[in-house]
Amino acid sequence: MTAPTRIWLIRHALVAEHARAVLYGTNDVPLCDATLAAQSAAYASLARRLPQPAQWLVTPLSRTRLTAEAIFRAGYPAATLTEEPALIEQHLGDWQGLPHAELPARLSLPAHPFWPHAGDEQPPGGESFAQVTVRVGAALERIAAARPGQDVVAVSHGGAIRAAIGHALGLTPDATLALSVVNLSLTGLERHPGGWRVVCVNTPP
Repeated sequence: MTAPTRIWLIRHALVAEHARAVLYGTNDVPLCDATLAAQSAAYASLARRLPQPAQWLVTPLSRTRLTAEAIFRAGYPAATLTEEPALIEQHLGDWQGLPHAELPARLSLPAHPFWPHAGDEQPPGGESFAQVTVRVGAALERIAAARPGQDVVAVSHGGAIRAAIGHALGLTPDATLALSVVNLSLTGLERHPGGWRVVCVNTPP
């Protein structure tokens, strides 16, 4: 039996408070230093649980690289971090930097109950969550095909990880947005010859 490719997705650490006050999307915002220091046990837990060896991926945004480096400092043997742009967060176009309270007036579709906007809503100059799912899904297939039978750890973003689960399960964009993916949580996917299997979702460290 062919061994599956295992992709372990970690949502980056909590960002700074001023960044959380707005829709930051693909803006390169800093992490919350106080939370980073207070969650040493969480990083140590991830360092123990993640497979070794593994190929490590981050996105072009510094918050993913800094999260990976914190896991290394907590005990995981330092690995080369390869940037994978296709696993980046949803690009919110003209909405990036917008205070949350100002968004409802700009929506053309009813808001999602668990996300600021519907899955098919496309921000001006940005991408819809449906488009994110297509982008991330194609990346997962490419990553799995290039690393058969291997472990891959990817530090990514809440939206991109939801999209990955949605791709694996064949969910609609709005159904996917009902998933919870908290900071530092672990989601595990396996690519078998017959399709994707979900091992865990939003597992706390």
